[in-house]
Amino acid sequence: MPAAGLKTIIALSFVLAVGFLLVILSCALWKVYYPLLVVATYVLAPVPNWICGQCANPDDFVESSGAAILDLGRFLTGFFVVMGIALPVVLANSGLIQVEAMIMSIIGGLLIYGTIISFGMFFQEDQEF
Repeated sequence: MPAAGLKTIIALSFVLAVGFLLVILSCALWKVYYPLLVVATYVLAPVPNWICGQCANPDDFVESSGAAILDLGRFLTGFFVVMGIALPVVLANSGLIQVEAMIMSIIGGLLIYGTIISFGMFFQEDQEF
């Protein structure tokens, strides 16, 4: 597992700021604030996976203990990620936002979600037995 240093924190913070900037600009340039819903979906996306990971009962002797709850968490996380991509597409297709705002919103949302996942990966604590 890679060690997180100061350069990692600065780089991830910069990418997160660029993601938020793209989403906010996709709203502010056309004065339509529907793309801000993308931020909510990407911020909520890791939560089901984290909650279900905490609820699962890891057991060294039984391989399948808690597998269903982990699968549920992964499914809900995948649902939120796909919803974060599909929501701007639906809004642009219905004429509520511009296509340029859709593109900026999708790219910014993916940068936000990727940064959240990267923070979790770099700062994950190893579990000791």
